[in-house]
Amino acid sequence: MKKILSVLLVLAALLAMATSAALAAEIALVTDVGTIDDESFNQACWEGVKAYAEANGKTYQYYQPGADSTDERLNSIDLAVSEGAKVVVCPGYLFGETVAQAQELYPDVDFIAVDVSAGDLGGVDAQQNLYCAVFGEEQAGYLAGYAVVKDGYTKLGFLGGMAVPAVIRYGYGFVQGADAAAKEIGATDVNIKYWYSGGFAATDEVKNKMDGWYSEGTEVVFACGGPVCQSCDAAAQANGGKMIGVDVDQSGQFDTVITSAMKGLAESVSQMLDAYYAGEF
Repeated sequence: MKKILSVLLVLAALLAMATSAALAAEIALVTDVGTIDDESFNQACWEGVKAYAEANGKTYQYYQPGADSTDERLNSIDLAVSEGAKVVVCPGYLFGETVAQAQELYPDVDFIAVDVSAGDLGGVDAQQNLYCAVFGEEQAGYLAGYAVVKDGYTKLGFLGGMAVPAVIRYGYGFVQGADAAAKEIGATDVNIKYWYSGGFAATDEVKNKMDGWYSEGTEVVFACGGPVCQSCDAAAQANGGKMIGVDVDQSGQFDTVITSAMKGLAESVSQMLDAYYAGEF
């Protein structure tokens, strides 16, 4: 009886080990405050992870922190590492403090911090296991501003969430692109309203502000700041206005979107993972 019990225990242990190995993911993504299907930053980065992993035979998994805090993000990273993650993708500037600590806590794990700049690390230097990927948002913003003016829109608006560097670059590029197009076609009546809401949440304050803009004649607003797009869309729908999406193609999310200033997040993540596995991290 004891021998049979011992055999059963060994088999159970082997099964547990096999199950654990099957679940272990080489590549992990930890979401920010959003979800994996947010049609924005998290989803786009996850699509990049998934595309690369499936094309190259790598295991992958995502983890969603229980709250918007550095501690919770670190807890998710710890879970990912304990389950076998060798490289962790962290989307969004909110991960600045998190990856600054994680690179020291897990020196044998590599981190891809998407849209996290050196300035977001809180004075800490990036180590060899941290790849900070930043973008030229002013270029995408420029093209958006140029395109809408060339399409005949003259009364524009820029709605930014928090005045962080990426949002600021989008706005500056948008203004420059609109100005260049106006000069090119000889338009002298192009004007742009410009406002930062101070946060990324969809609020009544943002909707009321946008209601005012649209009712005063603003035709299209570049809504740059995550969920604030929802408030802008609601105001655009109520007033027959249009909106420019940000970061990803948001035309499938909002009917009012006429174009989007995109970063190519999925493609960027895939390229960074390719560099990692090629030993060029």
